[in-house]
Amino acid sequence: MASTTVPPEVAARVKDLREQIHYHNYRYYVLDDPVISDDEFDRLMRELMRLEEEHPELITSDSPTQRVGAPPLEKFETVVHRQPMLSLENAFSEAETREFDERLKRFLRTAEDFHYVVEPKMDGVAVELVYENGRLTVGSTRGDGVRGENVTQNLKTIHTIPLQMLKDQEAIPELLEVRGEVYMDLAEFKKLNEQRRAQGEPAFANPRNAAAGSLRQLDPNITAARPLKIYCYGIGEVAGRAFETQWEVLQTLKAWGFRINPLIERHTGIGPAIAYHHRLEHQRHGLPYEIDGVVIKVDSLILQERLGTKTRSPRWALAYKFAATQETTRVLNIVVNVGRTGAVTPMAVMEPVEVGGVTVTRATLHNEDEVARKDVRVGDTVLIQRAGDVIPEVVKVILEERPPDARPFQMPTRCPVCHTPLVRPAGEKVTRCPNPGCGGALVRGIFHFAAKTAMDIDGLGEKIIAQLVDNGLVQDVSDLYKLTEDDLIPLERFAEKSAQNIINAIQKSKRVTLERFLYALGIRYLGEATAQLLARHFGTLEALMAADFNELTQVEGIGPTVAQSIVEYFNEPRNQERLAKLQAAGLEIIPPERPAVSPLAGKTFVFTGALTISREEAKALVTARGGKVSSSVSAKTDYVVSGTDPGSKYAKARELGITILDEAAFLELVR
Repeated sequence: MASTTVPPEVAARVKDLREQIHYHNYRYYVLDDPVISDDEFDRLMRELMRLEEEHPELITSDSPTQRVGAPPLEKFETVVHRQPMLSLENAFSEAETREFDERLKRFLRTAEDFHYVVEPKMDGVAVELVYENGRLTVGSTRGDGVRGENVTQNLKTIHTIPLQMLKDQEAIPELLEVRGEVYMDLAEFKKLNEQRRAQGEPAFANPRNAAAGSLRQLDPNITAARPLKIYCYGIGEVAGRAFETQWEVLQTLKAWGFRINPLIERHTGIGPAIAYHHRLEHQRHGLPYEIDGVVIKVDSLILQERLGTKTRSPRWALAYKFAATQETTRVLNIVVNVGRTGAVTPMAVMEPVEVGGVTVTRATLHNEDEVARKDVRVGDTVLIQRAGDVIPEVVKVILEERPPDARPFQMPTRCPVCHTPLVRPAGEKVTRCPNPGCGGALVRGIFHFAAKTAMDIDGLGEKIIAQLVDNGLVQDVSDLYKLTEDDLIPLERFAEKSAQNIINAIQKSKRVTLERFLYALGIRYLGEATAQLLARHFGTLEALMAADFNELTQVEGIGPTVAQSIVEYFNEPRNQERLAKLQAAGLEIIPPERPAVSPLAGKTFVFTGALTISREEAKALVTARGGKVSSSVSAKTDYVVSGTDPGSKYAKARELGITILDEAAFLELVR
């Protein structure tokens, strides 16, 4: 039963617990550098919850226990911003950005270079946080720039937003308006969409839409379940503290416990600011979140005031945008491709459109279920997106522009290459051609076999392989080793020299390491790293072929799915025949070296983002060589291995100057 009188020592303990928890939240969510274990943090939180339950009169709006638990709203109230949250003028070229710099110099009648603060332009939702005497009181969306929606309870659920400002050497201002961008990491966005699809709910089109939709939930408990974060970039009205530069604003906000993007820099002159844009555009696909440009701001607040604002935007800031990664276009046809494993993948053939600086005419539709879920039809106008070097994909159909004669897609019943009836195994989403001799699968299978990371047959590209298959010269990878120069010279684009080069490359590939050979075979689920694990564990092809399911699952990093696939491959008579032919052709399979002392001994690795290999497999590659794997980045970390959609560990590694490896560099290192 709650008491009516609060002992002073209890009130003091509650105050102390809140300060500790606020600090440790800052260390964990803002700095990504916790100094206590999760169990210790949980003990502090449980003690605070118990004391507040016993003494509810001690509960305050900024208590860490109040992040979630507010009742659902019927509607959002309106908040009027003390200072308008203006939009930014856009530039799309280096020439427009240089003109911005010249325009400022003409306005101020100066020839001196400005100091600029440059920062990533987050593709999220702009919000304003109002702090009174260090306590968060109101949080709102940008809205129309003058009025926004009161989403205080939802913003409180975001752990990277401090409920109470940290104290530094200077007094906390009586009033502080902090502006920031709420966003969602790409990896978390993908997980959220997978969950929504599994529950029969429509997927969000992009992370920005997901963040906006999450922030505008009338029930804060729904927002709390969404993986939202924030980066703060500026201030509105302030009472009780003066600043001279934008850079000083950012450093002070960081000292007060706000999360500031570690990629923000300060430069003199527009040239370095433009160079920053080009550098970030190159790096953007390695970031854990989406950005669509950089923001360039005059650093001096005095100059900002002199420059003033135009009707809708400040004169002293510019958004230098990147080339778009999402565009709309029209679907001309839907075709299917046959992959090396026989997987049949629907592809949208579209009117050419430039996306991210690349002209795109095709986009993947993944599988039959995805086409049906998105209801993509021939004739539809669709939104497509491209990220990095990934094949473009159709995000959604613009239903408002669907023509009356739009044709629904039907998955063919027979393989478009060999006309074998297609099958879709129970429980799988992928339709396959079961014919191991299918020309489409054969071409891609040989292309995989000849790849640089496999047998490394230089010059044997997909078009040449298609010629070899079409002319009946190659019906299996083992047939490559029967080819002669006389076989190649009659083919299109071949001369004596080019034919000789191909034959030499094929002959050179006869001497190959066991791990490369295993990867070249194209065994389902068996990637480069898995092949390396198996080669090091078994030592010879014969030992691996003799291994049963139980022996395979005893290898660290090899799960039951991979083990079953390996057993099935080596038990298949056609594969046994292929291996016999390859060995008869004179292949020399080199067993793996076993170095006495690994250069990775004692080195600490941290993994972030999605890799093509499993985390267990990646960890096994490190530990087998005497290295260690940690879950967090610190000054003691030697390497951070970054996959696609890396998390905050990537930015932390950059900040600390730690060596960052992509997956290819990591695999090369562990070799």
